[in-house]
Amino acid sequence: MSEQMYSIGEGPATRVSLSLPEGTAEAIRARVGKREFSAFIASAVERELRGQILDEYLADYERRKGPVSKETQERARQIFDEVFAEEEQWPAAS
Repeated sequence: MSEQMYSIGEGPATRVSLSLPEGTAEAIRARVGKREFSAFIASAVERELRGQILDEYLADYERRKGPVSKETQERARQIFDEVFAEEEQWPAAS
């Protein structure tokens, strides 16, 4: 049986155990309600993973080519968002 690889934000839902400070959990429930709690967490985690992937890419680019200006970094973020939104997928987490 081969394991299916899913990109960030794809695939069937899977249960995981998550511990949060009670104040954080209460703030999420107050903002989105109990029924949307998991969707909120999933969205936040996906944003974090995407940010880390882009940060890793930019760090690698800087090692190879030299410093990247803040303006260029922001443009790279916009381009990544546009490209992966068009393809409707981000790469799988490494």
